[in-house]
Amino acid sequence: MDNHKTRFSYTEGWLSAGINVVLFILKYTVGILYGSIAIIADAWHSLSDSITSIIIILSTRISKKPPDKEHPFGHERINLIASIIIGVLLFTVAFNFFESSLKKLISKQGATYGIWAILVIIVSILVKEGLARYAFFTFRKTGLEMLKADAWHHRSDALSSLIVLIGILLGRFFWWIDGILGIIISIIIMYTAYEVFKESISPILGESPDEELIKYVKRICNEVSDIGNLHAHHFHIHNYGTHKELTFHLVFPKDMSIEDCHRIATSIEKRIKKELNIDTTIHLESIDVII
Repeated sequence: MDNHKTRFSYTEGWLSAGINVVLFILKYTVGILYGSIAIIADAWHSLSDSITSIIIILSTRISKKPPDKEHPFGHERINLIASIIIGVLLFTVAFNFFESSLKKLISKQGATYGIWAILVIIVSILVKEGLARYAFFTFRKTGLEMLKADAWHHRSDALSSLIVLIGILLGRFFWWIDGILGIIISIIIMYTAYEVFKESISPILGESPDEELIKYVKRICNEVSDIGNLHAHHFHIHNYGTHKELTFHLVFPKDMSIEDCHRIATSIEKRIKKELNIDTTIHLESIDVII
């Protein structure tokens, strides 16, 4: 990972960790004071943000390590692993508070709120949305999926705090509002965890190149070739963070020499590297008639 990405990752991670610890203390204190499972759940949601921020800091440090004998493509996939860990933490927090909220409804426990609850939750909404916007900004600057995952984590916390604020305003009229809010917040967190899993696991399992990339590469092949259109097929791409590896097969006339085939293939690989920043390996095939 280059210094530009490292700087953004560290800044976002430390800022998020510090602010979320403060928010956890404030919300947890208010939750205990007013006996609100929804506010306490929201507090733990904020603390889980601090944990994910620490994961981001650690994974950034690991991903900076250069390629070595055991990891020839570098260490940037640690960022995807970090995103999966964030997803696991989110789901765990959500499940625990879903269970707690359900128990509170069954036992018909309500909650009363005061001015401090309103002030703390309003501050939380504003701060968490600010952190979400900053994390999305760092994601756009770096392309690191773990920062995008952290941004959604912040935003889900802001949304859950907004729901708690609505509940505080309605709490005096409905005893069951606190338990219902706890369930709603847990569902929001579960959905956020699902989105994080979906976007992080797919690159690790392996993905097919998108059609636009294939079209672009085929165009390069035909523009570089001095023997007419070449048939490129069997595309595979391997994503290692900012480093990508592309492999595909290229069909040449049977009567062409190995030297000429290799010359064209090398020129194609160099142009793909220059224009797309993708390292490419081409498998040469021969056939009597070019397809």
